[in-house]
Amino acid sequence: MNVLVTGGTGYIGSHTCIQLIEAGLTPIIIDNLYNSKQSVLSRIEQVSGTRPLFIQADVRDKDALKKVMLEHQIEAVIHFAGLKAVGESVEKPLEYYDNNVNGTLVLIDAMRESGVKRLIFSSSATVYGDPASVPITEDFPTSATNPYGRSKLIVEECLTDFQHANPDWSITLLRYFNPVGSHPSGMLGEDPQGIPNNLMPFVAQVAVGRREFVSVFGNDYPTKDGTGVRDYIHVMDLADGHLAALKHVGPKAGLHIYNLGTGNGYSVLDMIQAFEKACGKPIPHQFAPRRSGDIAECWADPSKAQQDLHWQATRNLEEMTADGWRWQSANPQGYPDT
Repeated sequence: MNVLVTGGTGYIGSHTCIQLIEAGLTPIIIDNLYNSKQSVLSRIEQVSGTRPLFIQADVRDKDALKKVMLEHQIEAVIHFAGLKAVGESVEKPLEYYDNNVNGTLVLIDAMRESGVKRLIFSSSATVYGDPASVPITEDFPTSATNPYGRSKLIVEECLTDFQHANPDWSITLLRYFNPVGSHPSGMLGEDPQGIPNNLMPFVAQVAVGRREFVSVFGNDYPTKDGTGVRDYIHVMDLADGHLAALKHVGPKAGLHIYNLGTGNGYSVLDMIQAFEKACGKPIPHQFAPRRSGDIAECWADPSKAQQDLHWQATRNLEEMTADGWRWQSANPQGYPDT
């Protein structure tokens, strides 16, 4: 099967491409390299033995999308391409709506005109807003506390309406919790361009000496230690979740919605302490005011994915931080530019 992977040189996309190749599928990558580097392709090849076909193009370029789909007989699309930082989205809402919402609408239109009817969409647990309780199941009310989450929620609503109007389509919404870690080889990992917007790459960059300290945003939340609690999931488990969705519900028409998480909540301080253990050194950190749009706690009930997709997260916190440190220590400046 030829699978179009939008945003395939990014963090989650590249790890998913590895798992697709291992499963005997053929990923074909479209990426505009806005927040990734083309050198990731060589790393995918070194780990998997296969260099994926890569087309540098924007997901909002419908002609480029159609050309790839028709020329390569694409059967399914995994859609990662988009902007993904809560804090940045508050500062740049229009960019988030253009990339995430408009980009998906252009993609769906290109798929429709090319006769491709299977989509797996990279959504987010931010669509649950500030949940009334935890753990979170897929039938919880949805809302958004920031433009990033709202962009994901708008896309989910657009895809839901579209699937209802086109019942022969299979559309799967995968609501991620917090991806961390790296490929166990240390060859692939998270390499944000500029200042990291997410906790763990920032922690890793402090550990490797690129940054002075970690800012912990808020220590007055109603949690065990005052810092935000999240469900951190190993990126390899997340990649396996996409493969499971492609296999088990990809061929089935309908709208399919799943949480991808571990079912465990860890605080910011828990994560810093675990990373200290992995790297064998203290991680300097300072408390800072809460960020706009952040919530106190959020973790998944992943039992629906376990039941329908025969998938569950198997990698623990020690593996997440050990693999993350293996990547960052071997690649202190991230991926090479070429």
